[in-house]
Amino acid sequence: MPPVVTLDDLTAMMAADEHHRYEISPEGVLSIMPPPGYAHAIIATRLMLWLAQGGVPADRVAQAVGLRIPGRHGGVGGRIPDLVVWSKEQADGVWLPVADVLLVIEIVSPGSEGVDTVTKRSEYAAARIPQYWMVDQDQAQTVTMHRLDGDQYTLRATMPLAWVLNTDPAEHDLG
Repeated sequence: MPPVVTLDDLTAMMAADEHHRYEISPEGVLSIMPPPGYAHAIIATRLMLWLAQGGVPADRVAQAVGLRIPGRHGGVGGRIPDLVVWSKEQADGVWLPVADVLLVIEIVSPGSEGVDTVTKRSEYAAARIPQYWMVDQDQAQTVTMHRLDGDQYTLRATMPLAWVLNTDPAEHDLG
């Protein structure tokens, strides 16, 4: 393991180990996670279908794609959100820029609560991503929607996933 892990190192690690997901904060903190479980995958699929049926083009939505996260002090991290929605199609790559990202969704898994609710929220706000949603794997599959306000997120709404799926993505500035 090199003393300082780069996004290229992370890419090589992921290629060598298909049983884990690797992320790194802009400050260089490495996270190793197991692949998501079935319930997690079903939530992601339901959201992808909702976005597609709501008219968001397939080339503007992706599951588990790497984002290049600029840090406040010049570092660069790599995060792999569960879902990303862009304002326009992106060029192919492993670690995509955040410039055109409209929304990042993280499905909170057991053990990732702190990273998803605090660390990633702060990093995504610093990267100027307009919206950040978290989906809990509780019975209601509660969606907590945040909107960027200045340099931090403010709570916009909290509701069951079933309610979200009965709205139009355009109501959430995603159309």
